[in-house]
Amino acid sequence: MGEFDLIQRYFKSQSHPSADAVPVGIGDDCAVINPTPGMQWLVSSDMLVEGRHFLSTVAPERLGHKALAVNLSDLAACGATPRAFTLALSLPRVDETFLSGFARGLFALAQAHGIALVGGDTTAGPLNLCITVMGEVPRGQALLRRGARVGDDIYVSGQTLGDARLALEVFRGQASLASGAEFEQVRRAMECPQPRVQLGLALRGVAHSAIDVSDGLLGDLGHILKASGVGARLDVDALPRSAVLAGQDLALQREYGLAGGDDYELVFTAPSDAAGRAAVAAAAAASGTPVQRIGAIEAEPGLRLHDAAGQALSAAAFSSFDHFKTP
Repeated sequence: MGEFDLIQRYFKSQSHPSADAVPVGIGDDCAVINPTPGMQWLVSSDMLVEGRHFLSTVAPERLGHKALAVNLSDLAACGATPRAFTLALSLPRVDETFLSGFARGLFALAQAHGIALVGGDTTAGPLNLCITVMGEVPRGQALLRRGARVGDDIYVSGQTLGDARLALEVFRGQASLASGAEFEQVRRAMECPQPRVQLGLALRGVAHSAIDVSDGLLGDLGHILKASGVGARLDVDALPRSAVLAGQDLALQREYGLAGGDDYELVFTAPSDAAGRAAVAAAAAASGTPVQRIGAIEAEPGLRLHDAAGQALSAAAFSSFDHFKTP
């Protein structure tokens, strides 16, 4: 099978863009996209490299899902509605079983969010995926990292942080679980993250700042603090965690929750008054996404950690993921 046959069979034939939004999709030198009047476009790219971002054991369908999910998570963090995406795919060889599963997972998530594949590239080489996603928000309403204000509450979405890291450590032989069902639960967290798009939309006009948790809570929250010129106090024992993770040593629970990465939840700040908290609760309910208040923004620079008893912990003990520092 040649390159263009591959594109036609697995990608072009399964992408069904709206004629109004995307009059020209796959099949020309460029896609043609009609912006919605009064909206601003948001664009983000993420690359997934085998052995660095995913294991060779991942099911192709789950890899297709995750490749798009991590990009949609960026749009979610900005409160954007997904519109279109491109895919650059490097393959060692044409593997029809892999391509069929990959496309199935990719387009299932794309269809769930009403987003169309509009172009990209394929080539021979090491397995490498790069998606560029495009979304839109009403002018001036994008959630950004730089808006956190002193006194804001800090929230995180979802019911657990750290399950994806726990799954990775099980694969590495550094952790063990009591049953196959527990392993499947945390493995699914690692391989099938759910982008919080609906929560991001509901937080427009409510949250002051937001970011998605891809490299670890502390590192990503640190980006908000730096961009906003503020500090924070964080209750490490308020972080949501699953029953599976809660069965691990407390030190590991904290490490995986604070610095594990690959969670793809949203961390955001919002007013701490009664109206602000009610608005956050309403956004969580409207989007069907649980949120947990985990700390507060402070004027003093830096990040201060404490446990449920108020005991201070060292933030230096937790290191988030860095592509050029993490082995």
